[in-house]
Amino acid sequence: MTLADGRELFVKHRAGDAPGMYAAEAAGLAWLADAGALRTPAVAAVGDERPPRFLALELIPRGRPAPGHDEALGRGLAALHRAGAPAFGLAADNFIGPLPQPNAPAGDWPGFYGGRRLEPMARAAVEAGSLGGGFLAGLERLRARLPDLCGPAEPPARLHGDLWGGNAMTDADGRPVLIDPAAYGGHREVDLAMMRLFGGFGAGTFAAYAEAHPLAEGHEDRVELYQLYPVLVHVVLFGGGYARSAERILRRYAG
Repeated sequence: MTLADGRELFVKHRAGDAPGMYAAEAAGLAWLADAGALRTPAVAAVGDERPPRFLALELIPRGRPAPGHDEALGRGLAALHRAGAPAFGLAADNFIGPLPQPNAPAGDWPGFYGGRRLEPMARAAVEAGSLGGGFLAGLERLRARLPDLCGPAEPPARLHGDLWGGNAMTDADGRPVLIDPAAYGGHREVDLAMMRLFGGFGAGTFAAYAEAHPLAEGHEDRVELYQLYPVLVHVVLFGGGYARSAERILRRYAG
């Protein structure tokens, strides 16, 4: 869409999108932008009270990665995480893809991850028939172990929340850009684990991140633990092999 003043916008809209989805995305983009760490598209307008719902964003033309792009992404993500959050969670609920994502703050990360991320999404997968009811029993064992499994305590990081390769792009100047967040305050290893789940990020990104914001001991052992949530999201949306992946990860950590 081109406005009378020549500005070009990218307008998101789709029939059946849930009320509040675009307002939540706009709030997430603004919250990430406030960190001043990585570029996000500016929000031009939100129409979310009644259909047709839409989100109008600054149009960012795509380009080829400039030299040092991957390292800039790693350092920028480290700065975004360091910007922090008031708590584990967020003042309002939002969405990951089309699915509701509860964000009521919790006093510690293991409690938030188990109670606001794993349990609601696993229950949705069971209710959809994509996982058997026994999964929830195993998840309770895992939740009891989370204080030991989640690693050293860290302050809440400012997370993108859905950082797979399709939600990172390159602008016309070759700089990294983040789009389509499911933002909240959480453990920074969540974003990094999501980045490794489906690929699309260069080794230079992870190396630059580790140099700028070194990870706690044992982080490699926690990658699949933090991939369990996005895997459960995919179980709800697509079922199939994702359910087998979720069951395997649960067996690994539930004991």
